Amino acid sequence: MTFRSLRLSLLSFAAIGALTTPAFAQDAAPAERPPSPSITPLGTIPPLPTEPEADAPEDEAPDASAPLPPPAAPAVTPIPAVWAPAPRDREGRTAYGLYLAGRYLAGRSAEDQAGANVQGAAYLSEVLALTPEQPLIREQAFTAALLSGDLDDAAVAAPSGPGVPAVLGEAGRLVAAVQGFVHGNARAAIASIKASPIRPPHAVAALLVQPWIAASAGDWDLALLSPSPGATDSLSQLMLFQRAQLLERRRRNDEADTAYKSVATAPGAQPAIVIGYGEFLERRRRRDEAVAVYDAALAMQPTNPTLIAARARAESGGRAPRLPTDRQGVVRGLLLASAYASQGGANEFAAVYTRLALNVEPDDGVRLQLARYLTLAGLDAAARNVLAEVAPSSRAEYAVARVLMGQSFGKDERPDDALVEFQKAYAAAPESPEVAFALAAQLVELKRNDEALALLIGPVLGGANPAGEVRFLRGAALEGAGRVAEAEAELQAALADQPDQPAFLNYLGYLWVDNGTRVEEGAALIARAHAADPEDGNIQDSLGWAQFRQGQFETAVATLEEAVSKEPANAEINDHLGDAYWRVGRRREAGWQWNRVLTLDPDAERRAEVETKIADGLPDPLSGPTSGPATGGGDL
Repeated sequence: MTFRSLRLSLLSFAAIGALTTPAFAQDAAPAERPPSPSITPLGTIPPLPTEPEADAPEDEAPDASAPLPPPAAPAVTPIPAVWAPAPRDREGRTAYGLYLAGRYLAGRSAEDQAGANVQGAAYLSEVLALTPEQPLIREQAFTAALLSGDLDDAAVAAPSGPGVPAVLGEAGRLVAAVQGFVHGNARAAIASIKASPIRPPHAVAALLVQPWIAASAGDWDLALLSPSPGATDSLSQLMLFQRAQLLERRRRNDEADTAYKSVATAPGAQPAIVIGYGEFLERRRRRDEAVAVYDAALAMQPTNPTLIAARARAESGGRAPRLPTDRQGVVRGLLLASAYASQGGANEFAAVYTRLALNVEPDDGVRLQLARYLTLAGLDAAARNVLAEVAPSSRAEYAVARVLMGQSFGKDERPDDALVEFQKAYAAAPESPEVAFALAAQLVELKRNDEALALLIGPVLGGANPAGEVRFLRGAALEGAGRVAEAEAELQAALADQPDQPAFLNYLGYLWVDNGTRVEEGAALIARAHAADPEDGNIQDSLGWAQFRQGQFETAVATLEEAVSKEPANAEINDHLGDAYWRVGRRREAGWQWNRVLTLDPDAERRAEVETKIADGLPDPLSGPTSGPATGGGDL
């Protein structure tokens, strides 16, 4: 079977799972899901890096004594039935022409035209300036600006008024508030929120950023507003933690101590909150107490690297991290909101909040998070645009970005482009086992097995006791190079390391079945793989092929038909079904199935074999493999 899907499956638990930067490795998300009141539970992310604290606490924002003006009511202009004359920009382009161009470009991918969606959003913003009374234009310009990352235009285009869906209207208010803060107008942002609190579905994000915006505006009553007494949900705990930080900012240290301790010692307190309390103690030069706090947390999570580093710093007398600035607080709040939006399946919301965070403080780690949410939302081209912005100077993040870009190209059936990205990742981080593994897997897919083996037995991946995934990939490369006996030894070693891994069971089982060497044993391994992952159409194909090779042709037909229904565009599965149809006498259907294989871009070897079967049928009696030599353990 082909190797592409196998590679993606392995990377899903090797590269993506391990290639995370320390600053953004997430704590476990809480079990509860957010209800819908004004306070909604959220998950946590660890603190962003901060600069070491100076000896004196940072300066406070001055109090605002003057009342803040209410926001002005929006002007309403009637929509004309006919424009006479039609609105034109300074270059003579009509609003309608700009609209058509904007809609066209806003939907194109980066590969179609560099910067297409950014230009499309700009055109729609121009249309909005020419026709501000058009509600549909406003909504489309706002959405396009959000997706392209032009948040200032999004703030201007934010739709409002009767009939505007809350998902857009409240998002616009959130964007306007955050962008106002970014541009030094925190007072106006808070005035708008106080006049009319931001409602669901964006209320959670607003609750997590407004204390920091309020502090920047000098509105300490709002900044220090406490959640309901006794609340224990995740969001309330996070808001209490933020309140403790802001109390410390106000130098109300006794109150801050009580607040920190309350949330840090609550059952199930997240490590980020515990570490925040320890950092407070370090800043107060109470290092022994800080070490005790870290030790208590390490007793529950002894391998947590952030806790280990915090304890080492406190014990050695290193300088404690500073309190977050207002900007860092807003970034953390937005990233927390992103995490919970994604947990609830709202990855478009998560992407919007993360874009806002990125606009507050540009950071390549945040860019990786944004690309992840865009990918989860199905916006692959937009994700690649973001990944392309990660700078080579951020070496670790750059390597991760290149791996993610490679995976994206692989998913889009662009293996050569994927290889280029994995090579860039390896050049940036040659010491990374995850990057080396990703590159080796891509080389195996492209049948450059000798190059892959050089990595797989090299100093990064070729240690004395390699992981099961490495042994497995070695086996695939050796088998692709025709060194079948060595391949079997590596695959068996991988299976001994992870005896219930469906990928390993299926690959070795298919190798034995397709080679006709140990068909019964191979069929048993495949059956175990199918039992572990019954929804995988590629493993089901291996099961059907094992039945075929055992002469169970009618059973194989049923199994392979179901496999084709799960993976209709897989050339090999369709080829196998054609063989099974031939063996049960359904020869017209067999011919149709083989002809279909030729439309699915098979490799040259399979194409030649299928053309021969279309002309001559299968030999009778069956002898040896009918679909060519084994090419792997299945699309996993």
